[in-house]
Amino acid sequence: MSNISITTTQNVVIEYELARLWDRFFAFLIDIIILFVAGSVLGMVGGFLAILGQGEWILIVAMIPLMTYTLLSELLMNGQTLGKKALGIRVVKLNGKRPTFGDYFIRWIFRFVDIWMTACSLASILILSSPRNQRLGGLTSNTSVIRSRPNLRFSLKDILKLNDLSEYEPQFPQVRQLTEDDMLLIKTVINRSNTYGNTAHRTLVVDTADHIAEILDIQKNERPKQPVKFLRTLLRDYIVMTR
Repeated sequence: MSNISITTTQNVVIEYELARLWDRFFAFLIDIIILFVAGSVLGMVGGFLAILGQGEWILIVAMIPLMTYTLLSELLMNGQTLGKKALGIRVVKLNGKRPTFGDYFIRWIFRFVDIWMTACSLASILILSSPRNQRLGGLTSNTSVIRSRPNLRFSLKDILKLNDLSEYEPQFPQVRQLTEDDMLLIKTVINRSNTYGNTAHRTLVVDTADHIAEILDIQKNERPKQPVKFLRTLLRDYIVMTR
């Protein structure tokens, strides 16, 4: 299983699991089925209207969203088509920023080269051989496809492996403002600091603690002096208050 590390705009490093070739293939297959069904329905409606002498222009207009289905879907659904959503994968920008219309457009344009013109063979070869599982459209737009579901090396349930929290009283109830993704990000920061233990990762822990404290309006004298202890307390509080 291949992973990539992406540094967010807040200088926080997050590890993502790259979508496998079969994930992307089945997502593509679902999209093809959706387009086939939609095209068939439009064809029948257009054929019926053509009998009435007014179906041609409707078919022409209807073909535009069908041809741009992938582009419009990824743009409006945060990097996902219906097929990608069903498989739990999505497009991300490798520099940590949100993909732009230009990024999605480049990916869409190159579909004609590495998917349609080569019957998916070029896309498959590039995905299997490139270190970040990128086809030509991904290489040129600096994007890739990752698993969007929290199917990482840990889940929120085993975040601290706590046995009994029945009598635990949360110290920072405002932690409910955060999301599960925020908690997974915090756990990733702690894990990487424990794994590598270098100055850069220790600094990242401090910066993350300061950033979260600012979001939750927690003063420095109200939290543990050790940043890691503070972050672990937030994780524990979140588990208790959301379980």
